[in-house]
Amino acid sequence: MTECPLCHTPVVTTPMPDNAVRARYSDRYPDPEPRHGRYLILWLLTTIMVVGGLSCLIYCLNKFGEASWSGIVLMSLALVWVLVFLPLQFPRWRPMIFLPIDFACIAGFLLYMNAKTGGNWFLSFAFPVTGIVAIMTLTGVALMRYLTQGRLRLMSLLVIAIGLSFMLIEFFAHITFGQPMFLWSLYCVAGFCLVGLFLFIASFIPPLSAYLRRTFFF
Repeated sequence: MTECPLCHTPVVTTPMPDNAVRARYSDRYPDPEPRHGRYLILWLLTTIMVVGGLSCLIYCLNKFGEASWSGIVLMSLALVWVLVFLPLQFPRWRPMIFLPIDFACIAGFLLYMNAKTGGNWFLSFAFPVTGIVAIMTLTGVALMRYLTQGRLRLMSLLVIAIGLSFMLIEFFAHITFGQPMFLWSLYCVAGFCLVGLFLFIASFIPPLSAYLRRTFFF
């Protein structure tokens, strides 16, 4: 185009060599977003949590002469910081690194609560249940992130294993608290096993497995 079609004003354009190749996209990369604001907010919230926890500790020491309930507050704040604020300090969230740290901190918090309340339920209930949940979670994350072939079939086996783990959790509750067996776990086992069996059968039917992958993005 050499002139405007409305006012017929000549258009001045920079001549390009005949052998020049027009790029489809710009070769200029956008500047990275500054992270200073996010880090400032994170450290501000961390400071507020530390000040709040120390205030509770000082109050308990002056009032009761010991940590009392402020220990629970401090441990809760520390757990929240590890679960929420620690991953935000890094540019990428790596689940196979942060999730084991999270579950270890949860187990440590439960151990503290067990010691604080004088209970005897950590080794026989809280620790194995936390381990079961950690194993199932890490297995699911590994299947979704690192496997592409046979993912639906392995996911169906994981769903069945999750259902069976509820029976194991109820068993630990039975030996710890004297709760009768098979009050609720059989319903979980039946539901998860039916879903897992459906996914396992669907993995052998290409149209159905393709539809499930498109629908649920796995």
